[in-house]
Amino acid sequence: MGDLFSLFIASVFIQNIILTQFLGMCPFMGVSRNSSSAIGMGGAVTFVIVASSLVTYGLYHGVLLPLNLAYMDLITFILVIASLVQLTEMIIKKVSPSLYKSLGVYLPLITTNCAVLHVALENINKGHDFAQMLTYSIAIPIGFTLVLYIFSTIRERLDVSKVPNALKGNPIALIVAGIMALAFSGLAGLV
Repeated sequence: MGDLFSLFIASVFIQNIILTQFLGMCPFMGVSRNSSSAIGMGGAVTFVIVASSLVTYGLYHGVLLPLNLAYMDLITFILVIASLVQLTEMIIKKVSPSLYKSLGVYLPLITTNCAVLHVALENINKGHDFAQMLTYSIAIPIGFTLVLYIFSTIRERLDVSKVPNALKGNPIALIVAGIMALAFSGLAGLV
């Protein structure tokens, strides 16, 4: 149980997918102007990562390995992720049209979000058992959502603050992301 807790804390804070591995930067920069959109994107990414991890883990261990088709993991995982993103997009469009509109083009881009594929592949490459896979697959999107939300609240404040013209927009956002990465790296000795 302690190993799972350590894996969870490390995945959320210390090895945060955005701040240490720079994966998922497109929604990080694109959807982070509004905190409600950030939470919506975080929820969508969480659903897709957890669901795709469960499906890909089952497919890999239940179908690909027994049939000696482990080399097909990448294409199989991409197809599963694309299908789940389409399902997520349809659900959000039906349940919350305003969230669907605010996420715009970034919702279908979850398909190409390298963080989703990274988690599915890391579960296999690291040899996680089911409990480790589930812990890792829940912790990564929680860390993603946490950083996305914190970043969005900072950007909301930056929009009403005096920022030099040369730094307005993405330059100051990248500086803030760098400072956040430094702050999160300070937690390295935690686990």
